[in-house]
Amino acid sequence: MSPSPPSLPPARTVSLVTLGCARNEVDSEELAARLTASGWELTSDDDASVVLVNTCGFIQAAKQESIDELLAAASSGAKVAAVGCLAERYGSELAGELPEAQVLSFDDYGEIGARLDDVLAGRKRPAHVARDRRTLLPITPAERQPATSGVPATSGVPASYSSTVVDPAAPWTGPGGGVFRRRLSGGVVAPLKIASGCDRRCSFCAIPSFRGAFVSRRPPEILAEARWLAANNVRELVLVSENSTSYGKDLGNLRLLEEVLPDLAATEGIERVRISYLQPAELRPGLIEVIASTPGVAPYFDLSFQHASGRVLRAMRRFGDRERFLALLDQIRDRSPEAGVRSNFIVGFPGETAEDLTELELFLSHAGLDAIGIFGYSDEDGTEAASRPGQLEQAEISRRVEEFAALADELMTQRAESRLSETLDVLIEEAADDGLPGRYLGRAAHQAPEVDGVTTVVSPVPLTAGDMVRAVVTDSEGVDLIADVKPR
Repeated sequence: MSPSPPSLPPARTVSLVTLGCARNEVDSEELAARLTASGWELTSDDDASVVLVNTCGFIQAAKQESIDELLAAASSGAKVAAVGCLAERYGSELAGELPEAQVLSFDDYGEIGARLDDVLAGRKRPAHVARDRRTLLPITPAERQPATSGVPATSGVPASYSSTVVDPAAPWTGPGGGVFRRRLSGGVVAPLKIASGCDRRCSFCAIPSFRGAFVSRRPPEILAEARWLAANNVRELVLVSENSTSYGKDLGNLRLLEEVLPDLAATEGIERVRISYLQPAELRPGLIEVIASTPGVAPYFDLSFQHASGRVLRAMRRFGDRERFLALLDQIRDRSPEAGVRSNFIVGFPGETAEDLTELELFLSHAGLDAIGIFGYSDEDGTEAASRPGQLEQAEISRRVEEFAALADELMTQRAESRLSETLDVLIEEAADDGLPGRYLGRAAHQAPEVDGVTTVVSPVPLTAGDMVRAVVTDSEGVDLIADVKPR
């Protein structure tokens, strides 16, 4: 009898699934670069030997989606690992509930290739015990730099970079040889993370406890990554963080974002820079001026209002009320009348009254927002709001969401209609799939990717992805616009 041929080791192939926000997209691209550098092959095939799920832990619906994705991956027969916010937030608790998956921490990102080797070999590592990551860095922001101990690997990157752009076909590397990012998708738009963590203590939000204290990335590092993205055919940068208006405070310069934005906009190949996640309480006049008037920076204000009743906002441990928020919008439109503004709002917060809802309705009716997100309150583990009196029944929260979502749709439609005859700068992303010739999909300055509307551009000449064209709005469909290319 001839001897059996030796069995081959399983292929080191990994399918990377990303859930949640643009910050998670950047994390996934950094994980992809590290995996590639350690010899793992990324694949979208169903027969990958390991499925790595970058989870979201923001709200209950996102948590459930993450769990469903992990269970679906396990049912395919692949080995499964969980990273991201849900994994970090619950650690060993999640591992106990989902023995099908290896649960990894942010602290594992730097050695992600070795961690997946363990997963592939069936070597089960004890999951981390969840902890408040805010305690891992000094309370005083100025004492956090240059220390990176305890910060997710996505923040612990060297602070000095050459101005030379590396090979755009290769992952982005730092001067020490570390591999930090590999694009997972094409497209002319990419997120660029400027900071990690948050120092605010909103009573409904658990994100700071598992993302940690606020840490800014240094300008040379951000600018170098912007050049690398431009070399990869990116034309719009979307700056992301948990709170972009705090950028620079741990580097001793609260005006640093105002200084960095023009430099980013001047990056060769970049047509537009957009900033997201702005805190109304921290939005300074100087920053408004830079966003509203700097060529290449979108006059776009992603403002986290959350409500308009001063009483509810105080219970949320936030600043403001209807009058202050409307005054802030007046400041913005004094500088840029056509500026885009979007915001999200929570209804059904514990103790919210009919008078509070009236304040919110009045604000929305007068604010002229381009994009409005309405979310129902849900308890988050470990937050102050979860134990507040005045908790509402889920049916009542759902009723309020439905009522305000309908109002939001009506107001956004009216705002889109008000842009008829405006001349917009539209970044073309792809040809329209409606079968009609000369039609392209793009986004104007007031339209962020994924969350806002789009503009269908009608052009007598062929356009390609990445073109920035001037177009006149001729019609609207809900939040979406239709515009004709303006003759030169």
